[in-house]
Parts: sequence; structure tokens; C-alpha cells
Amino acid sequence: MKSHPGLWISFIILILQLVCAIKVPQDPTIERDLYQPPTITKESEKNYIVDPRDNINIECEATGNPFPTFTWTRNGKFYNVAKDPKVSFRRRSGTLVIDIYGGGRPEDYEGEYQCFARNRHGTALSNKIVLQVSRSPLWPKENLDPVVVNEGASLILQCNPPPSLPPPVIFWMSSSMEPIAQNRRVSQGLNGDLYFSNVLREDAHTDYSCNARSHFTHTIQQKNAYTLKVLTTRGVPERIPTFLLPMGTSSTKLVLRDEDLLLECIASGVPTPEIMWYKKGGELPNQKLKFENFNKTLRISRVSEEDSGEYFCQASNRMGSIRHTITVRVKAAPFWLDKPKDLILAPGENGRLVCRANGNPKPTIQWMMNGEPILATEPNPNFEVAGDTIIFREVQSGNSAVFQCNASNAHGYLLANAFINILDVPSRVLGPRNQLIRVIEYNRTQLDCPFFGSPIPTLRWFKNGQGSNLDGGNYRVHENGTLEISVVRKEDQGKYTCVATNILGNAENTVRLEVKEPTRIIKGPEDQIAKRGTTVRLDCRVRSDPTLRLMVTWMKDDTQLHIGSRMSKEGDALTIFGVAERDQGAYTCVARTELDQDFAKAYLTIQESSTSPTSPLTSEQRDKPDPPMDLELTDLAERSVRLTWTPGDDNNSPITGFIIQFEENRYQPGTWHNLASVPGNVNSALLRLSPYVNYQFRVLALNDLGSSMPSPSSERYQTNGSPPEVNPGDIRGAGTRKDNMEITWTALNSTQAYGPNLRYIVKWRQRHTGEPWSNVTVWTNKHVVWNTPVYTPYEIRVQAENEFGRAPEPGTVIGYSGEDLPSQPKNFRFYDPNRELIILEWSPPEHPNGNLTGYSLRYQAFNGSRFARPVVEILSPNQTKYTLTRTDPISRYRFTLSARTQVGAGEVVTADTPLKQDEVPPTSAYTKNQVDIATQGWFIGLMCAVALLVLILLIVCFIKRSRGGKYPVREKKEVALGPDDQKDEDGSFDYSDEDNKPLQGSQTSIDGTIKQQESDDSLVDYGEGGEGQFNEDGSFIGQYTVKKDKDETEGNESSEATSPVNAIYSLA
Repeated sequence: MKSHPGLWISFIILILQLVCAIKVPQDPTIERDLYQPPTITKESEKNYIVDPRDNINIECEATGNPFPTFTWTRNGKFYNVAKDPKVSFRRRSGTLVIDIYGGGRPEDYEGEYQCFARNRHGTALSNKIVLQVSRSPLWPKENLDPVVVNEGASLILQCNPPPSLPPPVIFWMSSSMEPIAQNRRVSQGLNGDLYFSNVLREDAHTDYSCNARSHFTHTIQQKNAYTLKVLTTRGVPERIPTFLLPMGTSSTKLVLRDEDLLLECIASGVPTPEIMWYKKGGELPNQKLKFENFNKTLRISRVSEEDSGEYFCQASNRMGSIRHTITVRVKAAPFWLDKPKDLILAPGENGRLVCRANGNPKPTIQWMMNGEPILATEPNPNFEVAGDTIIFREVQSGNSAVFQCNASNAHGYLLANAFINILDVPSRVLGPRNQLIRVIEYNRTQLDCPFFGSPIPTLRWFKNGQGSNLDGGNYRVHENGTLEISVVRKEDQGKYTCVATNILGNAENTVRLEVKEPTRIIKGPEDQIAKRGTTVRLDCRVRSDPTLRLMVTWMKDDTQLHIGSRMSKEGDALTIFGVAERDQGAYTCVARTELDQDFAKAYLTIQESSTSPTSPLTSEQRDKPDPPMDLELTDLAERSVRLTWTPGDDNNSPITGFIIQFEENRYQPGTWHNLASVPGNVNSALLRLSPYVNYQFRVLALNDLGSSMPSPSSERYQTNGSPPEVNPGDIRGAGTRKDNMEITWTALNSTQAYGPNLRYIVKWRQRHTGEPWSNVTVWTNKHVVWNTPVYTPYEIRVQAENEFGRAPEPGTVIGYSGEDLPSQPKNFRFYDPNRELIILEWSPPEHPNGNLTGYSLRYQAFNGSRFARPVVEILSPNQTKYTLTRTDPISRYRFTLSARTQVGAGEVVTADTPLKQDEVPPTSAYTKNQVDIATQGWFIGLMCAVALLVLILLIVCFIKRSRGGKYPVREKKEVALGPDDQKDEDGSFDYSDEDNKPLQGSQTSIDGTIKQQESDDSLVDYGEGGEGQFNEDGSFIGQYTVKKDKDETEGNESSEATSPVNAIYSLA
């Protein structure tokens, strides 16, 4: 009978499953000494869109021994990197660096790239990387006519952005950059169009502009705005809903597995319809369901095949309802069921590589060896391809290679590299030599002996260098070579030797085991009731291993106890003298060595001196309840246990409840935490437990007078571990210096750890860059990232991990790197609308280098070289304008402005107000470079001429009088006399005070002229009187000036009216 070949293949695969592949331990010496085919460790994503403004890095990193060399293909052909001066390799890497900063055109480098990493043991391939340059073309200019629509009608404003890569983010705004308010009636569809279920007349009050924001440049392009003209009617008729999107009564939707499914229904109608969603023959998947856009969009995250089917959206208002059916089909790009893994074999051994993938439609599997299709290579007697499996038989040293598995269907492909490495290595024992392990008696311990060899060595353990192999009973040898002793006893102390053996040689190592006596409190403190003012002694007698250092400490209410003047520690016992109410509490004796610890607790109650601690309670006496007793654990489960107890005496006050507490001895031994509370009429509770906690329980009873003493502790109950279920909270990222960012979070507590070796995987990257995540694993609740740009936003993730696995994927938090001093404010300018105000304006600094906290404005009035006291104003960060009221209109001002961050004030910008053209130098009281007019030659000559003229006038007058006649003043000089001179009817000149008024008025003009030349800051303009004038001694002389002369002077402001020459002519 002829056997079927498929049966033989199945039989061979079954036999090969029994062959264990060699695993190389993570040991630097092993990795350095062994050769290894290449392994791709990092590569760019398959669809790689780059920013045209930056250099292009196409990632390809690989390991191997010897270190691999790298080549690339572009569009399926060999790419000669050396011929292009703009392209180079990153050092000791296969990553291509394309120099765009140096003048390269990014569009010239678009195409399909693939990396090959080679050494003499094989060739590994990257995925095919399709490089595309981001594009955000300008919106074409167009003139949009006003949209005319009837009130109550539906409306669609189309966006139609130009094709961009990647697609832009669409949003609608008015031309004044105000967002368009969206609601059930007005909303944006997934295609970017703006839909009105019905138009209202107020919709014409604004215009509508579609905006597109690019992914890389973050620039916003704006389409010309639509304007609406709404034709109003007296009454808007109500109408049944109709669908604006999608059209018709049914449609289909194709979505790929693990993508998000988005179904959209937008309806018109009056009044505005409501949208409801249903699924035919089943419930909507609430766990991953989300309604968006006012119920118009249904989102199902990470769809699977079960999400296929018919979905209904129903639009309804009081006029009726309509329904649209969407048939959803879920297809799948290939995904791994069993990804091929690297295989290490010894010469002559058998093995297999398995590549199993699934998808819809089912993917086809293609094998390659060192980048070449296997069918095109020469037949190899050492391996055979059987569908998704390669079977190796009696491999030889030269059979090392890298195999590629390609699983593809119409929706994508998967490519995996897996090498087969044929090694011929003698047995080696790794790790530290001659270790000393100390363990407490009756505990479990493990003696490590990591080893390696090819073929895989056999490992045996011996005690004290003799006897048979240790395995079975109290001993267990693990695959990695570790010897586990489940219960250690004194007789297990001694020297243990592990021996690794293969056909090429032996290797051994020795571990010494010392077994120590456990630390025990053989007499602990007891609960006591003491009178106030008495002395209390709390005993604590400890026994421990004499070779270990013992330390005994006391705690009160779970806090380290400070031994004060009223306390003494005699041996290990604690004595308290003159106890008071503050001494009441729980006292714990803790005995600790470097290997273990033990503790015992007692409660001290303080009573008034008149109360006897031993007096029995009468039937009328009420007190706190006695503690519960007889604690028992039942219904033991993975995450729960039932605790049962017997209540104590209620002491004539009914028990109202019980508090259940727990203590665990792994993270916070000796500390009790509240776990649950139950009513006073029950005596058991089903307790929900956390993984990887060694629980111990106790119960307290409550009544109106307080709580009882704690009950005796229950037996311990250990839950198994699991990955954490939550991630740390309160994640923050902030800089402590300008070049760093400190990431902090709230660590998980002991009941959230769920397993040993709790640690945190911290990831970060600059926001909006799309760069790969940087990560580090830490065991604290803080990590500092250095060499960061100033005040740059970062995406931060912190994920908890223990020995059982990782917590769910964490959310992303935005943090900022450190701040620096800002640059100077921009566009600093000022203007004075009048003589009383100065208005300052500025713009925020171009480089704020942080969160602006405000502005520092310093201004100072000055006049010549004299400066007033400076004034400093601290302004809010959103203020860009400041109005200053002048104290006087003459002084100039110096302004200094700087922006502030929390680091301090940045660069300053300084400006002085100019000297106005209509202003003159200040008066002699304020000006140092003053010219004394009395010492000037021209002034002395002028005064002499005036005196001479006066003398001549006097001589003429005396001559006239000596002749007996009167001097006809009116005939000689009518113009110089005022109306008051008409009082003398005969025209004679009478010398009196009245006749001197014109002279005094002229002298006033002289003083005024001097002051006008020195300063415009005259008392006429700024004095309190307005008309007053002051002489040098401060006396007021305005009252002696003829009013007519004053009026004439004020009415004529020319220089001639106030010149000294005119004053002289008036005397003639």
C-alpha cells in the first residue's frame, strides 16, 4: 500500500516538535564570541511620508557577527549610494541620510526602497519602504457667488480641498477667524463639507470659509468665504426628514480588521431630525462604540469579523422618520498567527521554521532564503519547504542562512526574517563563580547556574562533590539550570556543584549554601489597660541566628517611636513612665536581620485613675464592643475569599458595623489598611482581592461608643500575580533647566503592583514630529530627559510592568521641556495723541522660550541730564498696550521693556521720546548751560541807550517848563498814549503813577521775551493763576500792569509785540 506524502510530512513535523532549539543567553561574552547571521532591528515604516523641509532619514539598523554591510534597492533596482553626493550612510548603520539642507530636491527621491543587511552567514531584508514627500498645494483662487437659499431648506457648503499628502485637517471658520458653531442642525461631515439640516435667517449673519491645516508645516490655507442670502417667509413649513448623506436607502462599507469603522448619516428636515443607530440581529458593541458629531457618526474602534453585518441609521422628527441601511464587510490584511523565530541548531540536529498568518482573503505564503526565492535556488538536501513550514534535517555547519517569510493578500503583506544558525560550541557555565547564598530555614531558595553549548548540554547538580544527581523530592532543576529547593532545612547547608556536559566538553560552577535560624519573637507585648500616671512595661523577647546582626525597634500606631525622656528601652522591652492619654495606641515590636524580620503588636489603653481596670461592667454600663474572634477563610478563589468571624460582646451598646482590615508582608509589612466595611448584623464578607498580595486579615467591631480592639489576625492567603491593570496617574512633564524635562508620576501602591519587580516604561517624543518613541525602564517615579530644545512640547507615556507582563497601553500626556529667558518684545513703538498721554504698543517676543508670565516696563522722566526716579510696572502676559499720563508736558521719557518667563526677564528693548520742535530749552532754574544776560555786551549797550533817551526827555521837559508852557503830548505822539490820557482836557502832561504804566508794561514785555527764549514752561500756560507773572524774588507784579496793555500783549503773540525794541519806541 502506497503511503500519502502529506502523512509523512505531518509525522515529521510531529517528531520535530520534540526537538528543543538552542537559546543564546543574554550574556556579552557569548554574543561576542559566537557568529550570527544578520537581524534587522529597526526600519522606517512601510508608507513613509517625510517633511520636504528636513533631511530625509530612511532607517535600517541591524545586528550580526561579523557586523553586517548594507545595500539598498530603489524601485526594484540596485541603488548606488556612492554616486549621489547628497546621499550617505549613517556611521555603523544602514540608515540612508538624504541632505535636503544642502540643496537636494526631496521630490527627486520619492520611490520604493528596500534595505539588505549581509554578512557571510546570510542576508536579512527590510520591508519595502514607500517614500513620499508631504504636499500641501495652494487653494485655487475662485470667486464664489452668494448662495441664495430659502429659510428652512437644507444646504451643503462644499469644501473640496486640493489633494494633500497626508490629508489635511479640515475645519470651518468665518472670515474673521471665528469658529463656526456646530450642533445638531449645522455640522461638518467626514468629507469636510458643512451640512445644514435646515437654514435659519440668522445663518446669513456670518460668512463661511473652509480651512485646511497641513500635518507637517501646520500652515492653514483658507478657501474664499461663502456668503449666504436667506429668503425669508412668513412661516417655515415642517417637513419629513431626508438624507443628505449617504444618498438612497442603502449603501456598503468595507473596512479592514483592527481599523476604526466610521459610519455617517446626516439628514435634513424641519424640525431638525434626531439620528439613532441599530444593528440588525444583534446589539451594538458597547465596549468599543462611540457616537460622535451629535450622533451623526458611529465609531467602532479596532473592528473584527464579528462587527460585520447590517447597520441602520434612523432620522426622525415629529413629521416622520426614514432609515438607511449600511452593509459593513470586514476584510483583513495579513496578521500573524505564528511568526517565524530564529533557530539555533548543532550540526546533525533537526529543526523547523513555522510561518502562519491569517487574513481575509487568506494570504499566500512565500519563502525566501537570503533575499532570493527558494524555488529559484538549487535544491538543498538539508531542508524542505512544506507550505508554511520549512523542515531541516541533519544540518551542517555551512547551512546558516536568513529565511524570509512573506504573507500577502489584496490588502497588504507581512515580511519576517528568521535565521538558522548552525553552532558547534563546547559547554560553558555563565554567571558569577563560587557564589555564597544565605537563606532562612524553612524558606524556598534557588541556586542559579546559567549555561550554554551547542549541542545543548545536559546539566546535573551534586552536593558536597559526591553522591547522585539532585533532582526530585525537595529538589527541582529548571530548564535554565536553576536548582530550586522548596523547603530549606539545616541539613541542606553545604557546597553545591552544577556540571554542564555536551559532546564537545564539560563545564562546572560551585555555589555555597548557608542555612540560618529564623528570627522569632518568643514573647511579645500584650494588650494592657493602665491608669493615667502609672508605669507600663511592654515585653519583647527575640531569638535569632547568632551569626546575623539583630536590630529591635518599636513603633507606635505604625510610626517609628522616638524614645523620649519618659521612656526607656531595657534590653528589647519598652517601659513608659507616667502614662498619659497621648500614650494610648498600638505598639509594635519589630525584630529585623538582613535576611528576615518578625513583629508583634499590642494595644495600650489609658483610663482615668478612678476607674478600676478590673472592675466588671454592670448592666447599666456601656462600652466599646469586644473584638471579634475565630476568623476563618473559606471559598478560596483567584481574586476573592470569604472571611467569617464570631462577634465579641457588644457591652450593652449594639454593634452597628464591622471594619475589615488587611496587612501584606511584601511591600508594607506590619501596616494595616481598611479593605471593606459591613453592617453589624452579618458575620462574614466576600472580599475582593488584588493579585500577588500575601493577605492577612483582622476585624474591628463598631458601636456608638467607638471601635473595638482588633481581632486576632487570620491565617495568610497568597494570591497569584498578573500584569498590572492600571498605569501610573498624575503624569507630568516639566523642565527644571532649559535643556531638560523631568517626567514624574504617582507610583502604583502595593495592591496595584500585581507582581514582583514593579517598574515603569517611560516613553517620550517631540509632539507633532512623528519621530520614533524614546524609552527607558525605571524603578522610581521620576525620569529626567536631557539635551532637549527649549520649551518644546513632548508626548509622554508611562506604562507599568511587572514580571507577569505590562499594563494596558497608557494614554498620552503633553509635557514641556525647560524654559529660558525670552527674546525682546517685537514692534515696540509709542505715540502721544496729546500733550498729556503717551501710548505704548508692542508685540510678543518672536522666541518666548517658555510660558510668558508678564512684561516688565520701566520708564523714567528726564530733562537734559537730570533724571527722575524710575518707575517699574509688571504687566500681564496678554497685555500689549500701556497708556502713561505725563506729569508734565516738557520732560522726555525713557522706556525699557522686557518679557518674562518663570526663569526671569529676557532681552530688553529701549526707546526715548524725542524732543519736540515747538519746545525750547528749559528755564535757568533747570538748565546748567545758562547764559547770564546781564553780562552780555549788547544788553549793556541797549540799557545805556535807554538811559540816554530818558535823560534827553527830561531835559526837554525842564526846558518847556522853564518857558512857562505845557508840553502838548497829544500833538507830538498820539499813538503812544492810551485812552486814559484823554482825561486831561488841555492836553498837558501830568507826571504821575498812571503815566508810568506803559513803561511797566514794556518792562513786562522784556521779561517775557527772556523767559520765552529759555522755556515754554511758562506760568501763564501752566501756573495756577493763568494771568500772574512773578519777578525774580517771587513777588506778584501782574496787578500793577495796565489791563489794556495786557490785553494787547495777549492778543498779539508775534515776536514784535514782545521785543525790547518796541518797548523802547513806546517811551519816545
